[in-house]
Amino acid sequence: MKNTSRKATGFTLLELLVVMVIIGLLAGYVGPKYFQQIGKSEIKTAKAQIGALESALDQYRIDVGHYPTAEQGLPALIKNLGDEKNWAGPYLKKGLPNDPWGKPYVYKQPGEHGDVDLISLGKDGQPGGAAEAQDITNW
Repeated sequence: MKNTSRKATGFTLLELLVVMVIIGLLAGYVGPKYFQQIGKSEIKTAKAQIGALESALDQYRIDVGHYPTAEQGLPALIKNLGDEKNWAGPYLKKGLPNDPWGKPYVYKQPGEHGDVDLISLGKDGQPGGAAEAQDITNW
């Protein structure tokens, strides 16, 4: 007489494929949302860094009497490049940051939109753009 009862000893191939499809669908939905949030946090970081640079530039102006020239640029916040008599820096605690995409901030003095213009060219490093590639500015 044959034993017709069967013991379950593991998952069938079909069950494994169904689970893999479900995991794939979840990853396809969650993955883009996750990377979209990373892009938003980089934009927020650039805005915060521009705010900190603007505050440091204002303190420099209060001490020295004028903003750093375009030739001196943002490094004047770290080191007295023009032998300024009343320079009381460094004006940034952790040194001069690059934007979240690893590129230096653009500094214009005199600015087109104010006394000074601070610009991050975004993820693409080119003027203009949209979404993560948009320019982040202090105006």
